[in-house]
Amino acid sequence: MVFGQVVIGPPGSGKTTYCNGMSQFLKLVGRKVAIINLDPANDALPYECAVNVEDLIKLSDVMTEHSLGPNGGLVYCMDYLEKNIDWLESKLKPLFKDHYLLFDFPGQVELFFLHSNAKNVITKLIKKLNLRLTAVHLVDAHLCSDPGKYVSALLFSLSTMLHLELPHINVLSKIDLIESYGKLAFNLEFYTDVQDLSYLQNHLDQDPRSAKKLTKEFCDVIENFGLVNFTTLDIQDKESVGNLVKLIDKSNGYIFLGIESSAVEFSKIAAGPTDWDYYRTFAVQEKYMKDDDDF
Repeated sequence: MVFGQVVIGPPGSGKTTYCNGMSQFLKLVGRKVAIINLDPANDALPYECAVNVEDLIKLSDVMTEHSLGPNGGLVYCMDYLEKNIDWLESKLKPLFKDHYLLFDFPGQVELFFLHSNAKNVITKLIKKLNLRLTAVHLVDAHLCSDPGKYVSALLFSLSTMLHLELPHINVLSKIDLIESYGKLAFNLEFYTDVQDLSYLQNHLDQDPRSAKKLTKEFCDVIENFGLVNFTTLDIQDKESVGNLVKLIDKSNGYIFLGIESSAVEFSKIAAGPTDWDYYRTFAVQEKYMKDDDDF
């Protein structure tokens, strides 16, 4: 089995920075990592990617040739990638022996809850290549400082979860910068747990831009599904990244890799808290995390 992450989120949420930082962390704890850039507009990569969609198609070329804007061009590129999925499969297969995969997707939000081509690319890879992937959906933590934007982020997160049909983790990124955007109306746990959005109503009512009735209906929809919550991330903090890796590994089954035990023991790991004995199973990870101070 091949494990990995599908990294998604709106523009500015930190996807490329995340892929760069996550790859460094995973290498430090002993994993071989391959980053697959599937964003045809990402032409200033801070990392070395094993596969680059720009070798197949470039957004700038599509916009010039077909007189499309950036949004239409990205939809065209994803559609072209879906039709040429064999190209991507041939690039990925040499990595399967010993690599953990990070897929860096475009930030256009419509690709993940309106159009089907990005989902189809992911689905075909999973079915044909037997991949075990978790969707890591990044949301900029500064949205918590604006109740209206926060509700929008919740709704988009829910829509994306339902559309992609993958193990899914929502992440408030750049959490180290959250205080620079102003004081939050509630403590951080309110925004990560998403328990009772009625407390936001007073703040939403004070916003003249808010469509109060519609926003309340959105909140009801989010609470009725009961699927959305967030974990937090500071990509520069090893403990923060390590905690997220634990969640991801549990969601896609990586924690079971190499474990030979009874069904009872597997059940204990699956149903147990996320702070399972991670570094006992992957002892090399503890060694690297203690020894390295450069991350």
